[in-house]
Amino acid sequence: MATTTIKVSGMTCGGCVKSIENALNEQAGVLRVKANLDAGTVSIDFDAGAIAPAALEQAIEKAGFDVAA
Repeated sequence: MATTTIKVSGMTCGGCVKSIENALNEQAGVLRVKANLDAGTVSIDFDAGAIAPAALEQAIEKAGFDVAA
């Protein structure tokens, strides 16, 4: 299992948090997702053999949010 924390811009409410968490939980290989609205981050536990961090970022962007560098 691997863990990554991604900085996300555009999260402004609890609905945004749920949208991001739902989008990531739909990805194969994602084990746990916890978005932090105040910090503007998402922590993800995932199976590195099943999904790459770049695919996690793409799922966030597809949900309508920006991944900060």
